[in-house]
Amino acid sequence: MKKKKRPNKWLIVVLCVLAAGAAGAWMAWRYINNTYTGPEPVRFYVPAGTSPQALSDTLSARLGQGFGSRVYTLWKAQKADPAKAYGSYVVNPGDKAITVSRNLRFNRQTPLRIAVGNARTLDQLYRRIGSRMAFSAQSLRHSADSVLRSIGFTDSTQFAAAFLPYTYELYWTDSPAKLMSQVAGSYKRFWTDERRAKARKLGLTPTGVATLASIVEEETAKADERPRVARLYLNRLNKGIKLQADPTVKFAIGDFAIRRISGRMLKTPSPYNTYIVGGLPPGPIRLVETTTIDGVLDAPQHPYIYMCAKEDFSGYHNFATDYKSHIANARRYQAELNKRNIR
Repeated sequence: MKKKKRPNKWLIVVLCVLAAGAAGAWMAWRYINNTYTGPEPVRFYVPAGTSPQALSDTLSARLGQGFGSRVYTLWKAQKADPAKAYGSYVVNPGDKAITVSRNLRFNRQTPLRIAVGNARTLDQLYRRIGSRMAFSAQSLRHSADSVLRSIGFTDSTQFAAAFLPYTYELYWTDSPAKLMSQVAGSYKRFWTDERRAKARKLGLTPTGVATLASIVEEETAKADERPRVARLYLNRLNKGIKLQADPTVKFAIGDFAIRRISGRMLKTPSPYNTYIVGGLPPGPIRLVETTTIDGVLDAPQHPYIYMCAKEDFSGYHNFATDYKSHIANARRYQAELNKRNIR
C-alpha cells in the first residue's frame, strides 16, 4: 500500500502568507479608497496654526467620525506638514479619503466665488467679504485704499465707483490685495475708450457717471425706467437745477428705510444732500450695476425735469416738464400716502 503524500508545509506557509497579504492589501485598498457618502458637498476650513489634533477634530466634525478619521490617518501617514494644510477645502460625495488627505498635504484648496456688488455701502461689502475670507474687513479696507488710489481715485468717497458687480474666484487664504487687483482690473477693462468718450460728452467723469447711476438705482427699481430717470437728472445738471433727489437725503441721514421724506429731513446738512448742494454728491450712494451705468451713458433724450412716484404704487413715476404739473402729480401721490397711513 502506497503511503499518502503529505502537503508541503512550506507551500502551505507561503499560501497563507500570500492570502494574508492579499487580504491586507484588499483591506488597505478599501481603507484608502473609502468614499465620502454625505448627501451634499461640505466645505471645511483649516485656520493658520491649526494643530494636528484640531485638524482631526475638524475633519470628524465636518465629514463624520468614520470618514474624517480615515482622512486624518492617511494625512498623518504621509508625514504631512500641518502648516501646509492652512486653507479651505470642499469634499464632494464620492471623493476618496486618500484624495482628500492629499489635498490637505499639498494645499490643493477649493476656490470660493466672491461676489462684488449688490451692497449699499462699502462697509457692508467689506464686512460681507471679510466674513468669507481669511482676511478681515479692516485689511480689505486698507488694501482698497492703497490699490484704488494707485489707479487714479483721489478720495475714499469715490471708491464705490470701482466696485463693479462681478464675481471672482479666490482661495480662502488669498490676500485682500489679490482681490483688489482683480477689482481694479475689471474697472479698467469696463471703462473702455468708447464709454469714457460718452461720459465726456455728458460732461461727466466715470466716477460722476457711477454717482448718478447710484441715485438712479435708488430712485427706481424698474430697470426699464432707469435710462429715463437718468436723462431727467442730466437735464437738471445741464440747466443748473439742483437734483433734489430723495435718496441722497436718505444717504445723508444714514437711513434707507425712510418711506416718506419730510421738510425737516430736506434740511439735513451734508455734501450728499442734493436739496442743499448743487451738482452731484461727492461719490456714489451705493454700488451700482453696469447696466445702469450704460443706461446713464445712453440715456434717451426727453424734456422732463420733474418726477414723482405714481400714486398706484407700481414703482414707476410720473414725469413733468413744468412745476405746476409736478405739484399736481405730487399731490395725488401724497394723498395716497395719507390714505395708506404711510408716515
